[in-house]
Amino acid sequence: MSLKIVVLAKQVPDTHNVGPDAMTPEGTINRSALPAVFNPEDLNALEQALRLKDQFPGSTISVVTMGLPKSAEVIREALCRGADEGYVVTDRPLGGADTLATSYTLAQAIKKIGGYDIILGGRQAIDGDTAQVGPQVAEKLGLTQVTYAEEIISLDEKARKVVIKRHIDGGVETVEAPLPLVVTVNGSAAPCRPRNAKRVMKYNSRRPDLDITQWGAADIDCDPNQIGKTGSPTNVKAVKNIVFKAKESRTLTGSDADINGLMQELINEKIIG
Repeated sequence: MSLKIVVLAKQVPDTHNVGPDAMTPEGTINRSALPAVFNPEDLNALEQALRLKDQFPGSTISVVTMGLPKSAEVIREALCRGADEGYVVTDRPLGGADTLATSYTLAQAIKKIGGYDIILGGRQAIDGDTAQVGPQVAEKLGLTQVTYAEEIISLDEKARKVVIKRHIDGGVETVEAPLPLVVTVNGSAAPCRPRNAKRVMKYNSRRPDLDITQWGAADIDCDPNQIGKTGSPTNVKAVKNIVFKAKESRTLTGSDADINGLMQELINEKIIG
């Protein structure tokens, strides 16, 4: 028994190093001004895929990303951690896409790959924080979706069912869903295993693009009206840098009188009630 697993990955700007030139005048991210990293929660999704591959020998993992040509770096990283092949969807008309256009493009790529049993991705990307792409991909492919996943507990290929633990407000729940399906994984799930030394040596000693396929919009039969800026109904009106500054400060000694005075002031100002 084997599975065909697809993992959605994204190369994102390192948000720990955001400067004044991080955004363009048009309100899009200036990706050339920020160092790029593997989206953290996509690594959690990759680990769940690798666990399924360990459990079901003969399974394969295909990693798909959309972005600039340099986004192939996340594919190489995934290959070194245990993935089998990667696809980079890159084309000038794809630039400036919002989540709707991005999910359409990714869904078209997944359709071309075909034969998938389960599609995994991070809950959200740190450059947008929308958590919309995974569910939108599921909708465009007409698949069941399970979001906020913590762990894939079991998978029965004969019954075509999977049991997943997911995090919800106030606790966790266990759900059962049919295959094929889309699963988005939380950052609180198991962290991804490190790169395998043998695989690092393997990919360092061969052509770096040997197991990476590059597609343009035409290669995956994209409708030009549904990709990039043209297919993105979301428009950024303005981008502002906001710096919070304290107008005044007060030092409390921790005495009962200071604490009681502060509480009374907060109540009088209706900050707490």
